[in-house]
Amino acid sequence: MTLAGGNLFADLPARLAEERFDELLGAPDLRIERIVSTGHTTPPGVFLDQEWAEWVVLLQGAATLLFDGEAEPRRLGRGDYLYIPAHARHRVEWTDPAQPAVWLAVHHRQGRKREAL
Repeated sequence: MTLAGGNLFADLPARLAEERFDELLGAPDLRIERIVSTGHTTPPGVFLDQEWAEWVVLLQGAATLLFDGEAEPRRLGRGDYLYIPAHARHRVEWTDPAQPAVWLAVHHRQGRKREAL
């Protein structure tokens, strides 16, 4: 058995040219990653449409996420989390450029509905 560890707040740059994605754990139906944003957003007019469901928590910083069909973006601060079902179209409208936004994202494949017994 190999044990691995680290610190989610290690090596946080003040500025990044692009968002940083660090995979912490990968398995066939599960991926856990740290995402670091320094003022990054989804390109204008683009909505993300992911094959996998995602549970995300903002550990540090501030951000806003907009879901397709909603009038206003959702503001997230330290400790706020969201569950994003697969194919829920969304975009990052804003991340605080004054401090890194540190996200912990848990991606998983959505299972099939169980048949009634």
